[in-house]
Amino acid sequence: MTENPQRRAVQPTTTDAEPDGCADQCRGPDISATTGAIDPARRGVLSRRVRWLVAVTITYNLVEAVVAISAGAVANSAALIGFGLDSVIEVASATAVAWQFSGADPEARERVALKVIAVSFFALAGYVTVESVRALFGAAEAEHSTVGIVLAAVSLAVMPLLSYAQRRAGRELGSVSAVADSKQTLLCSYLSGVLLIGLLANSLLGWSWADPIVALVIAAVAVKEGREAWRGEHCC
Repeated sequence: MTENPQRRAVQPTTTDAEPDGCADQCRGPDISATTGAIDPARRGVLSRRVRWLVAVTITYNLVEAVVAISAGAVANSAALIGFGLDSVIEVASATAVAWQFSGADPEARERVALKVIAVSFFALAGYVTVESVRALFGAAEAEHSTVGIVLAAVSLAVMPLLSYAQRRAGRELGSVSAVADSKQTLLCSYLSGVLLIGLLANSLLGWSWADPIVALVIAAVAVKEGREAWRGEHCC
C-alpha cells in the first residue's frame, strides 16, 4: 500500500492578543493607552495645566465650603450645609489628583488617586441620601438665604467650565484620574443646580420637597461614578 505523498499542510494557529482597553466592549479604549503617543513637551504642558486646574478647583471649593456651611448654619438649611460638605469632598478628590501629578511618574500613582476619588463619591452619595431622607420627613424648616442663592448660581456657572477644561486636558494626557476628578467637579455643578432650584422653590413657592427629591437622583449618579472610578473605567 503506497502512502499518499500529498499531505495536508498543517497551519499553525495563532491567537491574537486581546488589545488593551475595556474588556467588556461596552466602553471605548482606555484613554491611558494614548499616553505614550504624546510628545514629551506636550505632556509637560498638559501636566502643568492639570495641576493648575486642580489648584483652582481646590481654592474655589475651600471658599465655597466656608460660605455654604456658614450660610446654612444661619438659615438652618441642611441643603446648604450638605453642599458645603460636598465642597470638602471635592477638595479631597482634587488633592488626590494634585498629589498624583506632583510626582515624577504620575501614572504610577493613578490607581491610588482613583480609589480616593471613588471613596469621595461614595461619601458624597451617602451624605446626600441621609440628608435628603431627613428633609423629606421634615427634619428641619429652612429659611430664605440670599447668600446661598448667589453662591449656588455662581457655582453653577463656574463648575462646568472647570470640569470641561480638566476633562479635556485629562483625556489628551491619557489620565484616568484627571477625567474622573473632572466628573466629580461636574457632579458638583449638578448639585449647584439642585441647590439653586431648592432654595428658590423654598423662598418663592414654599416647595420644601423639591430639593431632596432631585438630590436623591444626584446621589444615585454619585454611586455610579464612584463604582466606575473604583474600577478605573473613566475612559471616555
